[in-house]
Amino acid sequence: MSLASVCVFCGASTGTDPAYRQAAIALGQALARRKLTLVYGGGAVGLMGIVADAALAAGGEVIGIIPESLKNSEIGHNGLTRLEVVDGMHARKARMAELSDAFIALPGGLGTFEELFEVWTWGQLGYHGKPLGLLEVNGFYSKLTAFLDHVVGEGFVREHHRDMLQMSESPQDLLDALDAWQPVVAPKWVGQKPG
Repeated sequence: MSLASVCVFCGASTGTDPAYRQAAIALGQALARRKLTLVYGGGAVGLMGIVADAALAAGGEVIGIIPESLKNSEIGHNGLTRLEVVDGMHARKARMAELSDAFIALPGGLGTFEELFEVWTWGQLGYHGKPLGLLEVNGFYSKLTAFLDHVVGEGFVREHHRDMLQMSESPQDLLDALDAWQPVVAPKWVGQKPG
């Protein structure tokens, strides 16, 4: 699969560790260097604004998708290549998924997790064959990935569905992994025989 665009899910705040800001800058720059369009939630605040600004400053193309109801609270970014205003969160997520060839989650809160898990579920169910990744920053996702491994061990998620979620501390390595990823066609339900 050759990537042309990557959706980034991330916080509308910057978090407490300056490393989160640095990771967002590094990811935005890496996307621009590879000529990958950044698709994201359209906000000008928090890590959302930082990753967008970094990509733009490095000459990248950035498309933001923001619901009308959040345009003011998330302060819709007016300096993007394109800002699309949509009716609500469902429309936002559907449009971001439509425009993207892969998905990356930077550190974030409930919205970031919800977006990541929804698009991961879509992949598990076969609605898309696009890769997903976590950009690990100072162990932010370590407890989550340990829990996901536990869920596999308990028989609720198949191993290859768990493997759909790549993780790296390096934006470049993560983008390489996403570019090389190949979807596995298999049943969702644990215990069901393929074919």
